[in-house]
Amino acid sequence: MIIGLIGFGKVSENLVNLIKSEDIRFITSIDGRSLKTIESIKKSKIEVLDTFKRVAIECDILISANSPKNALQVAEDYGKFTKGIYLDLNNISPETTFEINKYVENLVDGAIIGKIDSGNPILYLSGEKSKELLFLNEFIKTKKISDNIGDVSILKLLRSTYTKTLSALLIESTEIAKEYNLQEEFFDILSLTEGDDFREKSLSRINNTLNSSKRKSEELDEIINYFNKNKLIMVKAALEKLNQ
Repeated sequence: MIIGLIGFGKVSENLVNLIKSEDIRFITSIDGRSLKTIESIKKSKIEVLDTFKRVAIECDILISANSPKNALQVAEDYGKFTKGIYLDLNNISPETTFEINKYVENLVDGAIIGKIDSGNPILYLSGEKSKELLFLNEFIKTKKISDNIGDVSILKLLRSTYTKTLSALLIESTEIAKEYNLQEEFFDILSLTEGDDFREKSLSRINNTLNSSKRKSEELDEIINYFNKNKLIMVKAALEKLNQ
């Protein structure tokens, strides 16, 4: 089996590390990639083809793991060339997922929940072809939600409304605590109710948010656009904070 990768960030890099089998071969391309991405691909030692079109043609499963803003364009450009399963792992709205479905024959709506580099993330799937990917459970815990394209995308957005809003609140609270030279005490008192590992998890969440604020802002835009009939007061406030 051949798995093609479009996008080689943390998700793709760690999937290569998790899915180890003599029967599975990974392929990608460095066409148009940044120097940092090219270095990551070289370190992974997976096969590199000349173009992503060739990757799409030759693979049995094509995985798209890019930024939300590029997800639809990637599907338009390469989805038509793959005859196998097209697994979209981008943090996009159901609306975008339905658009992607117009360009792809065998779309599976996917999401990796949990830190991908933790060693125990969960892969959620929806779509009629999802059952054909359940073999991945041998390498990464895999759950099929339904046959409906869009269901996993909705769950991703709902999760993001919580996690990204919470991250923005943590950043703001920590900034204020620093101003009063009470950062240590701030985490101490919260740890009393939130658990002993709260400080470590919070600082990791804050750093991750600050280091990828542009991408997370794009994801919040997707949430606001899709759930436009809802007020989403907290989500809009979180977006404003991240944009600062």
